[in-house]
Amino acid sequence: MSREYITKANRGQVKNRGENRCEYCQSPASYATQSFVIQHIIPVSKDGSSELDNLAWSCGGCNSFKYNKVEAFDTLSQQNVSIFNPRMQKWNKHFNWSEDFFNIIGKTATGRATIQALKMNRTGLINLRTLLKLDGKHPPN
Repeated sequence: MSREYITKANRGQVKNRGENRCEYCQSPASYATQSFVIQHIIPVSKDGSSELDNLAWSCGGCNSFKYNKVEAFDTLSQQNVSIFNPRMQKWNKHFNWSEDFFNIIGKTATGRATIQALKMNRTGLINLRTLLKLDGKHPPN
């Protein structure tokens, strides 16, 4: 379980690919109170690599709550399902914004379980979305 070095070029590519937003909760890095990180979708502890197709741009909160999870429990289907993978899945297929755009709503078992596991509607994010919406910068395009 050795961590491979992620080059500066690859770090920039991951950040740009994520459009400088968390690839999970969609929060913009420019308004974050914590540094964004390169996150291993399949954790190194579970034999994940540092190849570009296993890396995501993540806010500190989503990264911390995800930790080394690859599955989470969906209370509607009562099943463990895979957590959302931003390299293999489209955000809009698994998630929607609530009518007021403050909460992320899960459209699928994967979406619902990911929201729960990563706490994607935590109070700080709701507050940030509220302020960004007032300034015309939320929801993201």
